[in-house]
Amino acid sequence: MRAEGNRSDMKWMLLIAGMTSAAAITSSAAAAPSKPVPYWASISQDEARMRVGPSLDYPSNWIYRRRDLPMKVIQVLGLWRKVEDADGAQGWMHVRLLSDTQTAIVKSDTAALHESASDNARTLFRAQKGVVGRLSNCSGGWCAFDVKGQRGYVKAGDVWGAVQ
Repeated sequence: MRAEGNRSDMKWMLLIAGMTSAAAITSSAAAAPSKPVPYWASISQDEARMRVGPSLDYPSNWIYRRRDLPMKVIQVLGLWRKVEDADGAQGWMHVRLLSDTQTAIVKSDTAALHESASDNARTLFRAQKGVVGRLSNCSGGWCAFDVKGQRGYVKAGDVWGAVQ
């Protein structure tokens, strides 16, 4: 009889704990960013796990070991973000793994970085496929692109992560 009483107490404790977790999720969802999805983010850590669901209880389907990789946020659920990478893989990341820093990855074989936002501008250097840089001032099909201090303007179509 005593063991059953303990099980019953356990059920109540689990129920209360579940209610607390649900309340925490609800309050977190209310604190979610006001920006509409989809929006761009980037990985803020040296290692970030993409999970198959929005919880640490779900297994990782990808481990990213490259800070600043761009991610497209396609859904928000509390402190979790459903993201898509440049190759189309989708999964969930905790918000602490993401930054609002706007970055992009070169998707074409090479991307010319120009002195100004024009095809006629002098080419300063070329970035190979897979190069990641920080973006700013995207307009008219061009973005300012900074790769470790080397700056130029890149065609938005040559990179993934740019609002076009």
